[in-house]
Amino acid sequence: MDYGLKIIKLSPIQILAIGFALLSLIGGFLLWLPISSYSGETTPYLDALFTATSAVTTTGLIVVDTGSHYNLFGQTVIMILFQIGGLGYMLFFVVIALLLGKRLSMQDTLLLREAVKRPVKIELTQFTKMILLYTFAVELAGTIALAIYFSNYFPLPQAIYSAVFHSVSAFNTAGFSIYSDSLSQYNSSIVLNIITILIFTAGCLGFWVVFDTFRHIRNKFRKKKPSRLSVHSRLVYWLTFVFFIIGTIIIYFSEDWSTAISLNEKILNSIFQTLTATSTTGFNTIDIGAMSLTSLVLIVGFMFIGAGPGSTAGGIKITTFGVVLASLYSTLRQKENVHIFKRSISVEIVQHAFAILLLALLWTFLTLIILSATEKASFIQILFEVVSALGTVGLSMGITGSLTIVGKWFIIITMLIGRVGPLGIGLSILLKHRELVKYPKGDIFVG
Repeated sequence: MDYGLKIIKLSPIQILAIGFALLSLIGGFLLWLPISSYSGETTPYLDALFTATSAVTTTGLIVVDTGSHYNLFGQTVIMILFQIGGLGYMLFFVVIALLLGKRLSMQDTLLLREAVKRPVKIELTQFTKMILLYTFAVELAGTIALAIYFSNYFPLPQAIYSAVFHSVSAFNTAGFSIYSDSLSQYNSSIVLNIITILIFTAGCLGFWVVFDTFRHIRNKFRKKKPSRLSVHSRLVYWLTFVFFIIGTIIIYFSEDWSTAISLNEKILNSIFQTLTATSTTGFNTIDIGAMSLTSLVLIVGFMFIGAGPGSTAGGIKITTFGVVLASLYSTLRQKENVHIFKRSISVEIVQHAFAILLLALLWTFLTLIILSATEKASFIQILFEVVSALGTVGLSMGITGSLTIVGKWFIIITMLIGRVGPLGIGLSILLKHRELVKYPKGDIFVG
């Protein structure tokens, strides 16, 4: 009997988007429970959902202080959420399936392919195993290094717990901290700054870049046929280095530093704030709200662009920005093809890059209009908050806790869009249909 029901077939991107939303809802429920807070009282569900979404999307924006509001159970829930969110929950399904000795279904494979960015020629399951091994190796090394450092200030159990939390948070570029001032109390510590930078850099470059780099180094040592990094890896390294130099110089010379701060501390803080923005990690060692307008605008740009694709970081991705720049250069030079490092970039990649950029700008513009009407804050504060959410960064000028209900909901949605990706959300909404009709060409004058 036909009841007129249609089976809704969801695309892999749609399932991933729904999966992140469900994780946020489940995490919000757990953080809402009385057992999650020090006070033993329930947390307002919207605040709990905001925190859970921030963790799942590895953003780090908070409406309540993580260290003082949530107890060990609540903090553990948050840590599990940003660990799952950073790697992508499909990777954990793969781990469970492999441990149980089960084969991945076709649907599971399609989902994993959407979640893991890698060249088609690289075997998916093996690459996934490499990601997991690399992740836990870096987090373990980071935990050991941080535990040794924190043991100088805390009892060993507390030092170990703090090390685990901040190592996992750094690698997944989550920016969550159990300290109310993030890492500001350690802003003069070269050791802590370097350890933290190394951990989140390992997470933000992109798993394919890491794999490609190790393969390149191995082939060099084995003296195999001439080996070189892929165009993708070279573009990530090159732009990351350029942003690092530009950001450090501008922040150093733009800030009105206190006379009590030494030259080394000024340089260290400039480096850290540049890298925490470009990697979308979200830790801070200085008061963001007190920074100069020049530095804030620069950081907004870095947060919007983000780091490498297929990493734990957010933003539109640094390669997207690189492709857009290369395309702009080709257009101005009236060249037919887009070239990067003497390699032609396909029209499809260029179109995707511009689509991601435009969708991100459109959502930012829309959210800015809404929050400008609902929030009592300056334009730069609202802009900073919105871009931080979209880039899944977590840096804030201090207005997160005072957001209205409407503001919180829009930031929640923005964080989810930032994690799945503007293009992914767009494809989820506008289902792809086969183009059956071709229309005659029309002329439109632009510019």
